Amino acid sequence: MILLGLMEATAVPSVAGEALSVARGISEYGILVVVAAFFLVLAACMMIWHMRSYKALMDGVTENFSRTIEDIKDIADQNRQTMADISESLMPETRLRVENTAAICFELAIEKVCRIIKRIREENHIANREATAAKIRAQLRNLYEERNSRFDFYTYRGKPLSAYCIDEWVERVAKVVEGELYNEAGPNNGRAYTNVKTVYDSIKLDFLERIDGKK
Repeated sequence: MILLGLMEATAVPSVAGEALSVARGISEYGILVVVAAFFLVLAACMMIWHMRSYKALMDGVTENFSRTIEDIKDIADQNRQTMADISESLMPETRLRVENTAAICFELAIEKVCRIIKRIREENHIANREATAAKIRAQLRNLYEERNSRFDFYTYRGKPLSAYCIDEWVERVAKVVEGELYNEAGPNNGRAYTNVKTVYDSIKLDFLERIDGKK
């Protein structure tokens, strides 16, 4: 009780002192100056409070944005890995389809080249080697372009299959055709088929090595 009485006795002079200080300020500067000073201090406190609140809000937004960016990056990485897995799983099947499609086209080309050999032998004067050579290459070029036009509808590794074909193949087949037309042993359809198939087997191997990136 004695301690409480001492505290109350101490507090009363303190409050009284503050009241006297305010009263003295009002008497010296006027009520308007004191009120203005009070509102200036209040405005300054509110400004500081708003700035701190705004900073805390911006820090929260920045942190949330950073987390969102990280989440998006993680999702993108997961999607990229998933697409890579799907692409790798589909690649052998796609490769097999390309190989089968190319095999059909090259097998058809063998038959057409054998017919070209027979037709030129029967219809043309093959003694004129220059004219015969020009006709052979013109017909083989047409066959090559026709096959490429079909290959344009199929893609592998982002490119049409025709992009893996080369003009050199025309000349390789042309030499085989000339070798059959001017063979000293005379016409032989079985031999012609075997030789044409051999050159197209090498062309097909060349084609597959190109789509596999080996050339």
